[in-house]
Amino acid sequence: MDPEDNRRSWAERSGNFSPEYYADIGQNEVSEAITSALEYYVSTDARILEVGCSSGRHLEALRQDGYRNLTGIDINDESFDVMADRYPTLHSAGTFHVGPIEDIVPEMDDDAFDVVYSVETVQHVHPDEQWVFEELVRITDELLITAENEGNSPDRGRPGSEVSCVDGEFPLYHRDWKQVFSDLGMAQIVCKPTSRDTVRVFRSPE
Repeated sequence: MDPEDNRRSWAERSGNFSPEYYADIGQNEVSEAITSALEYYVSTDARILEVGCSSGRHLEALRQDGYRNLTGIDINDESFDVMADRYPTLHSAGTFHVGPIEDIVPEMDDDAFDVVYSVETVQHVHPDEQWVFEELVRITDELLITAENEGNSPDRGRPGSEVSCVDGEFPLYHRDWKQVFSDLGMAQIVCKPTSRDTVRVFRSPE
């Protein structure tokens, strides 16, 4: 799948893995892990960005925990219609952008956010567009958090497998996220496996 087809598949998604699908699932242990990390490292006035926010279930968990400076990006414009229905306070209070992260993030200022996080989103970035990881580091002032599907092997990875196909529809690229962001100057300070994903917290250099 080329980058444009990859993006189109998410922009037009309905059914499984759609904004409605994730709103029905609601908050989960990843929401709790992200909230716990933020409670420990930053104050409630932190500037927070979720890339691939979908209908906002994780941002809503943060809003309920007292965070107010919340921003989200999603490629599927239906995300925000579902958000308005399911999480109307978040929809009214947050700042949201529709489009690919590869288009939106480069337009943001250096250190624009205290916290930038992704839940099962950067794992779908096409190899030709891996440059966007450097852009995420550039806009992060304090913490960058990944909650990605790293497989179920003992070391939470997929050795020897660079990509798999989810439900026969779209690719999931298996990467060593610690290595990816360490190579870009970030320091991993937390690694927490959950039943589905691995949550990693990286700190920006001083």
